[in-house]
Amino acid sequence: MSRSPTDSAAAHVVVVGAGITGLLTAIACARAGHRVTVLERGPLPNPDATSHDQHRAIRTLLPGDPDGTARRIAAHRHWEELETLLGTPLYRRVGVLTAHPADRLDDLLAEADQAGVPVDLPDGRDLPPLGLPPGTVGVRERTGGVLLADRVLRAAVRWLTARPGVALRPHSTVRSVFTGSGRIVLDGGEVLRGDLALLAGGPWTRRLAAAPVTLYRQTMLYLGRPPGGDRWDGAPTAGGLGREGRGWVLPPGAGTLLKLSSDTVCRPVADTDSTGEDQRPHLERLAAEGVLPDLERYPVAGVRVCHYTADAATGGPLLAPVTPGLWTRAACGGSGFSTAPLVAERITEAVKEAA
Repeated sequence: MSRSPTDSAAAHVVVVGAGITGLLTAIACARAGHRVTVLERGPLPNPDATSHDQHRAIRTLLPGDPDGTARRIAAHRHWEELETLLGTPLYRRVGVLTAHPADRLDDLLAEADQAGVPVDLPDGRDLPPLGLPPGTVGVRERTGGVLLADRVLRAAVRWLTARPGVALRPHSTVRSVFTGSGRIVLDGGEVLRGDLALLAGGPWTRRLAAAPVTLYRQTMLYLGRPPGGDRWDGAPTAGGLGREGRGWVLPPGAGTLLKLSSDTVCRPVADTDSTGEDQRPHLERLAAEGVLPDLERYPVAGVRVCHYTADAATGGPLLAPVTPGLWTRAACGGSGFSTAPLVAERITEAVKEAA
């Protein structure tokens, strides 16, 4: 049972950044009975946020990493619960097909079985043309699929707006954070302090608290359906594609376009200003990867440039306490979106520990 936000044991949690991590953390803390203030430098939801997109992949099986698989399974359960809580479909269960070395297939299937992740080997004739690298086979996780990212953000904002004890403050830019005291200073000079604060402002968090992270820029291509029979209806998300096995395709459906991306065009940068950057070399590199072997058939619907931060040592997400009352989150691309419920859970635990 959740506590009332007026309960004397309730804490005050300040969340900086209203992307997926910030919003889900606010929901988790509010459900636990805490007062929550969410500060966002733009509107709610913010179209400039790293989390703002049509869709993001969700999968559970991480070969060779049973602990990571267990965490992804837990995140998957959280997403199912969030669909019920927020009262709207958030998740297209179309499965996730990933290219794996054919000579390791038996080991992979055994690992999936041990983890309780249902998988199958779909007939390629039922799928759209995908650029699986030579020597690989496509293994589909039947419980994976696509999170409808923009829909998730809107639903979270609606839920929080109606929740007692939650203050959503758009257009509230944080000027500085005093890491020793946890005090947060806004551009207008207002000073806030909670019992615990989470800095989850995406790439912009770097200037508020020192963290060992690297800033990356990514170029993604959005496509319409090709003419004729395209076999994209009900098609899975697909990864491990292209010459280097680093490409992803997110299928169209539920009002979304087809999205094409690859880590090969992800590059470290010094800042988030991409104004004037020529995207053609990155798009040419993306096309040359062969993620979709018949790419020329697809009409281009849009190009997007986004930024994210990752742990400088591991290249993955980073969640770390600066002090017991101040945490920072560096979210890493799509995995940062799908695992955001786990961050929300950890911050809720940290509030309890601090109390």
